[in-house]
Amino acid sequence: MPKTVHDKPVPKRKTVHDKPAVDKPEPLRRSYKAMKALIITGGESPPPDFLKALALSADMVIAADSGYDTSLAADIDPELVVGDFDSLSDRGILSGLPAGKVLGYPRDKDDTDTEIAIKAARRRGADILAIAGGGGGRLDHLVAILRLFERKDPPQEWHTQRESSFYLGAGKVASFSVNPGSLVSVFPLAVELCRGMASRGLQWPLEGLAWERGYFGISNKSLGECVELRAGSSPLLVMLPLGSERIAQQR
Repeated sequence: MPKTVHDKPVPKRKTVHDKPAVDKPEPLRRSYKAMKALIITGGESPPPDFLKALALSADMVIAADSGYDTSLAADIDPELVVGDFDSLSDRGILSGLPAGKVLGYPRDKDDTDTEIAIKAARRRGADILAIAGGGGGRLDHLVAILRLFERKDPPQEWHTQRESSFYLGAGKVASFSVNPGSLVSVFPLAVELCRGMASRGLQWPLEGLAWERGYFGISNKSLGECVELRAGSSPLLVMLPLGSERIAQQR
């Protein structure tokens, strides 16, 4: 039988799918490290050695007004000094600093010196804020710092002469290293009703409690070297003895 063109073998048409498989490299996963700023403000502060350790663990340090006196006493050189400097021991100590290192403000202003320092830290990329100082002294300044923790983007830590306080967001869980028998006080923040809390390692557990605005738990006690707290419907400010630490969560 005569062959026709239809009898000829038809060569297979190559497509992109016929190319040898090549493993595509996985996209690079860049780990993001949050930037931490330490704000040293006026009032009673932690001891110099403890303050120095806080500064070494931070990515930037900003001194607010007389917080610069505190910084110098702890041998800390802040990246920035801000405020109206009405409580600084001697304004002359600013004269030797580079102009870009000092942000001076008039005494009549809308923000406290601590707020100015926080805004400066945020502009410089800080994600996490820790405040050192603010204890004792004027009661209105102490309350003003406390109210910062009720804001939308609050500080995460507050260290005074005798206490270390930590912000715990609503529904979040955190563990803290403490000495056995340490005092643990818990303050709900900015809600009408706080409920759904839980705890481990406390003498008086938080389960089942419902606190209306204005109520709190004070002078609880740790049973061991670790306390675990879960915030419920409200963020919490957890007050512990100075030097207590938030334990990093395993991922």
